[in-house]
Amino acid sequence: MAQEFRHIVRIVGTDLDGSKKLEYGLAGIRGLGINLSKVVVKKSNLSGDLRVGNLTDADVQRIEDVLKNPKKYGVPDWMLNRRKDLEMGEDLHFIGPDLTLRVRSDIDNAKKMRSWTGIRHSLGLKVRGQRTKTTGRTGRAIGVRKREERVESKE
Repeated sequence: MAQEFRHIVRIVGTDLDGSKKLEYGLAGIRGLGINLSKVVVKKSNLSGDLRVGNLTDADVQRIEDVLKNPKKYGVPDWMLNRRKDLEMGEDLHFIGPDLTLRVRSDIDNAKKMRSWTGIRHSLGLKVRGQRTKTTGRTGRAIGVRKREERVESKE
C-alpha cells in the first residue's frame, strides 16, 4: 500500500514543506543546517533524493530519534551546537524551542554577570565587534532639516 503525498509534515514540532528534498527540508528546523541534516538522513538510512512529503510515520520516528540522540548514532561532536555545556558539562545538541530558550538564558546570564557582551545586549548595541558609527542607528532621527523648515520654525 503506497502512502499518499503530504504537503506539510510535522517533525520535532516544526511544520516542513513536503515538496522539498529531505536534506534541504530538514534544514528548516531551527538548529539544523544542511550539513547536519545530510548526516541525519544518512544515519537514519534514508535517501537524500526522497521528498519530505513521501516520508512514512516510521521514517519520521527514525529521524526524530536521530535528532534527539545524535551521539548515539555516531554524529561527530564538532557538528553539535552546544559543546561542553556549562550546566551539564557534556556535548549536547538543541533544536527548535529548546535552542531558543537556551540562547535567551545565555544572554540573560551574560547580562547578570555584567560581562562585555551582556552590557552590550542590555544597551541594545552591536555585540560582535561591528562598527556602530553609521549602522545600528535605530530609534533616532537621521538627516538634516531642510532650510524652509528651519525658517518656518524661527518665525
